[in-house]
Parts: sequence; C-alpha cells; structure tokens
Amino acid sequence: MDIVSDQLCFGCGQDNAAGLKLIFKKEQGKASSEFILDRKFQGYQNVIHGGVIAVILDEAMVHAAMSEGLFPVTAEMTIRYKQPLYVEKTLFVEGMLTERGSRILEARAYISDKENGTVCAESTAKLILPK
Repeated sequence: MDIVSDQLCFGCGQDNAAGLKLIFKKEQGKASSEFILDRKFQGYQNVIHGGVIAVILDEAMVHAAMSEGLFPVTAEMTIRYKQPLYVEKTLFVEGMLTERGSRILEARAYISDKENGTVCAESTAKLILPK
C-alpha cells in the first residue's frame, strides 16, 4: 500500500475546507503545532469535541514519525482526557516517537492550553509501517 498525501487529510490537509488544517513543525522524532479551533469543532457549547481532540493527537504522533521519513498508520491509540479544551483559545500539540521497531513504532502526544500550559489531553499509540 502506498501512502500518498493529496492535501485532503481532515487533520493536516490544506485543501480540505472542512478540516483542521494543522501545520506541523517537524524535527527529528518530534512534531508540534500551535492552533486555534472555532465553534464548528465543538461538542458541548464552547468545548472542543473529543473526537477532534483524538484526531489532533493522532496527527501529531504520525507527523513525529514523518519527521524521520516514515509513513505509518495508527494501529492502536489510547487517550486520556484531563481537562476540557475550549474553542477560540490558542492550543499546542506535540507528538514524539518513543520506540522504533522494524514495523511497529510507539509514540506519545499531548495537547496543552498555550496560555497557561495546562495539559488537557494526552495519548500513546502503536503505529505500523505498511508492507
């Protein structure tokens, strides 16, 4: 299976009108992004939907792998929601690779409120490199 970006990814695709349009800064084994989400991504009033939070964490971990020229897909992901994330606030996500195998990678990520540094959600994942 070839992994090809057509810029329509919901998380990072710049051509997806309905997407998050995250832009990641990548360095060896890490990826980070600063962003603001508007109300179209809320669940409860003014609170970012948990599924959107999951997408952002997933994107950060995969982009951390991409920083090393790897293009995995997510096989398993665990999320811990610690605090609500609010719309129209500056948020920060960072993902990093924690283990590298021949086909299985492990990663972790967190999202924090940029204003006060509070970690609001964190995740771990197993990523797999397609054959």
